[in-house]
Amino acid sequence: MKFSLAVYGAPHASQSAATALRFARALLAAGHELYRVFFYCDGVHNGSALSAPPQDEADIAEGWQALQRAHKLDLVVCIAAAQRRGVLNSSEANRLEKPAANLAEGFELAGLGQLADAAVNSDRLITFGQ
Repeated sequence: MKFSLAVYGAPHASQSAATALRFARALLAAGHELYRVFFYCDGVHNGSALSAPPQDEADIAEGWQALQRAHKLDLVVCIAAAQRRGVLNSSEANRLEKPAANLAEGFELAGLGQLADAAVNSDRLITFGQ
């Protein structure tokens, strides 16, 4: 079965991002396909390279990156939500005349059309968070 996930929660503000990550690992281990993970609203913080959780907490952003490297996943961060929250890639940082970029490796910025595409091309779209 082909799944896509929509993650609406920041990595350490709620359990939604951690639950989505565990779900993604479980469905891949069960042999399912993960078409896309779309990060929206505060979920865009999962794609920040600047998060630094304490040593006794899981690094959710690194967890997504490791899963992306292992399975060549499509990790998409909503560009409009990301700009509002200060998560930028280098081209957007330059375009908006900001001093730095902080989008983590393995994530890409794109519009809501990618979420619609995920819904159309997946058997199931599962959302995590509000």
